[in-house]
Amino acid sequence: MSTKILQISDDFWNIRGSFKIAGFVDIGTQAALFRRANGRFVFLDSYTFDSAAKKQIDKLTNGGADVEAVLNLHPFHTLHVEWMQQQYPDAKHYGTARHLSKFPGLSWQTLRTEDEKLHPLFAEELDFSIPKGVEFISDDEKVHFSSVLAYHRNSRSIYSDDTLMYIRLPGLMSLLGMSDSVSFHPTLSKVLEKRRGATREFSSWAEQLAEKWKDAQNLCAAHTTYLLESDNDGDSIHDRIIKALEKVKSTLDSHEKKYG
Repeated sequence: MSTKILQISDDFWNIRGSFKIAGFVDIGTQAALFRRANGRFVFLDSYTFDSAAKKQIDKLTNGGADVEAVLNLHPFHTLHVEWMQQQYPDAKHYGTARHLSKFPGLSWQTLRTEDEKLHPLFAEELDFSIPKGVEFISDDEKVHFSSVLAYHRNSRSIYSDDTLMYIRLPGLMSLLGMSDSVSFHPTLSKVLEKRRGATREFSSWAEQLAEKWKDAQNLCAAHTTYLLESDNDGDSIHDRIIKALEKVKSTLDSHEKKYG
């Protein structure tokens, strides 16, 4: 799959890329680019662009000279960080604790993307949110639930790696009224912290996320697909997040019954 760049607004682009499981099942992945009020650019996540996408991005960013920073938001999305640092050596590269430990030889900023002290540096354009009541970096490397979610206010776009997913179903499912849905990543049960109150913290976080970002009109999700305002003939993203929380009620109830 070639790199696809979606221009969602005058200053926000969602970059859709390829990620293959076992070398042949392509579930896709993503990055994003936004232009700051100062005219410079910031990437959300790293990706190795094909030549056509690189040419388009170079045109926007003055050959990369105007790229100010790269914010890697998912601890397990690490395949492209080396390429990204080679391409944009003058940018400030931020990662999670796992990025820094996995690639100690790369040039990283001290602040991590899950560190709330970092977030005010980009508050003019972005809001950030980190799931509560769950492990941010799971000991099981196959469990990729948590990420730092970002909300680009000008484009009203939520950017989510794995945590929130959007699935659009084709054909017969659409005729049966099950054309699409927003859901939480299916590994939620594996990352809920094994302690009293974890499920209540997660539920409260999800409810607050939906309310705080209630004006969102676009959802950019990794590995599945994207939901744009122009394509949304169903519920608002706010209501879809609330429904996603309702769908995991049995998981939360089971966990709370066991741990309190």
